[in-house]
Amino acid sequence: MSESGIAQHSFTSAIIEVLQRHFGEYAEDVFRASPILGYLNNKTKAANRGSKARGAFANHYALYVVVEDYIRNGFADGKAAAPYSRYQGARFSDLFKRQRELPFGAKLQNHALNSRLNDEFKKFYPTVGKSPIVRDVESQRYWIQEDLLQVVIRRKDGKEHTYNLACAIIDVIDAYVATKKAAFEGFLEACRQIAELGKIAPKEAVDFVVQQLKPNVDARVFEIVSYAVLKARYHQETVWIGETRDTVSEEFLILYKTGRTNANDGGIDFVMKPLGRFFQVTETIDVNKYFLDIDKVQRFPITFVVKSDETVDQIRTAIRTQAVAKYKIETVVDSCMKAIEDIINVKDIVAAFDTVVKSGQLQTVMDEIVAQSKVEFNYSDNEDEDGSIDV
Repeated sequence: MSESGIAQHSFTSAIIEVLQRHFGEYAEDVFRASPILGYLNNKTKAANRGSKARGAFANHYALYVVVEDYIRNGFADGKAAAPYSRYQGARFSDLFKRQRELPFGAKLQNHALNSRLNDEFKKFYPTVGKSPIVRDVESQRYWIQEDLLQVVIRRKDGKEHTYNLACAIIDVIDAYVATKKAAFEGFLEACRQIAELGKIAPKEAVDFVVQQLKPNVDARVFEIVSYAVLKARYHQETVWIGETRDTVSEEFLILYKTGRTNANDGGIDFVMKPLGRFFQVTETIDVNKYFLDIDKVQRFPITFVVKSDETVDQIRTAIRTQAVAKYKIETVVDSCMKAIEDIINVKDIVAAFDTVVKSGQLQTVMDEIVAQSKVEFNYSDNEDEDGSIDV
């Protein structure tokens, strides 16, 4: 917490700069007085660094489109013919279409508009008693909670003045998205460059990938890199399989990515054909997470890909220790532990990548990272993708 009472992170200064353009010397006063700006401050922690926060834009854009509609209809500058309380509201179809036109928004669903923004805002500000989005289910019309857009500040002359935050909110979100987009495009460009460089300096390519497996890197990047490396590594292996003895043939192992990193996919991130192995990627060594994933697939064996520098034995021991403390019953613990088919840690992924590079498959891995990153982050070079998966 800074001296001004504002929780500081790398993007906070950018928010203050936006507010200074709009409100001058009263920028920090406005910031402290506004729950909606406080919420955005919390939601922009991932702007300039990797973190467990996944850099998704669903809630940002739900707020963005209803505020933008408010501005477009003249309520922010007082030019509207009637007060906002008499406005018929924005149509869902218009808001939905608009958010998909925004950068990284091509595959957004309706969840943030309908509930997730309001639910998350309430978690941050349980005592405010008002939600950012007002929604009429029957008519499918939406409004921004105007009270949250207005803050009253006592100025130096002793008089109170009401500031409208609508335009500032749009500028804050625009600045955040621009920062994330620049960082992501830098990541993609680094992938392309390292792929070319790797032809003559493979060690630098390995170093680059290792950096993407560090604890402070975005969780999605870790999953993408893990998938690209393991897909290439397993494809170097074959098994003999067939329906009958006479039809047995040699087949390469193929790893498939089943969905997005935050999708509700039942505890399966990757699936291997033809062996039918399940893989789940995780950042934690939390027994609740592991056993929940195991139970989702009825204790079918799962290989866990863990974002950890600890050894496989250390990870397995930590999980079992937590399980014993939680469940007490050895038979229950043993049953769940048997469902952990294998554990792959960061060291294993680095070793797999080193093998892949030595076999001349660096370009394959880097191309896969670029392709999966574009899908995962709802990014298109032409911004013209469409789809239906939520972020």
